[in-house]
Amino acid sequence: MSDLPYRPCVGVMLVNADGRVFTGKRIDNPGPAWQMPQGGIDPGEDATTAALRELWEETGVTADKVSVDRISAGTYTYDLPPELLGKMWGGKYRGQIQTWVLLRFNGTDSDVNIATDHPEFSEWRWSDISQLVPDIVPFKRDVYAGVLREFADSL
Repeated sequence: MSDLPYRPCVGVMLVNADGRVFTGKRIDNPGPAWQMPQGGIDPGEDATTAALRELWEETGVTADKVSVDRISAGTYTYDLPPELLGKMWGGKYRGQIQTWVLLRFNGTDSDVNIATDHPEFSEWRWSDISQLVPDIVPFKRDVYAGVLREFADSL
């Protein structure tokens, strides 16, 4: 595992006017795994471009419905647990290295459509910040806690 690289990735913290955060229930996880949108950074993309693309691909929310508030100062990494290693991303990566982008949602709930071409979520909700760490899969909890600490003064 330690020989494998990390997959370059972006995470999106989408915050509505009430200070709640978009989370989706993963369609491929039998348990209650709620997470913020995230995905790979394509070659030639910067974090903001990747965040806006991933947001649209996973939630149907278009760039004109959000404003960029902050980008994480550094990156966050996580390793896949042994049972997922070799199954995710064609077995090419040990986990992800993520840059996080805080976006303000300026739209309405009707602008959210998780029935995308390649759905990742079966449900979605606006979560209280206190729900983010407990509701994510255990191997991503340290990342979520770090992102919350970094963005705390903007939330």
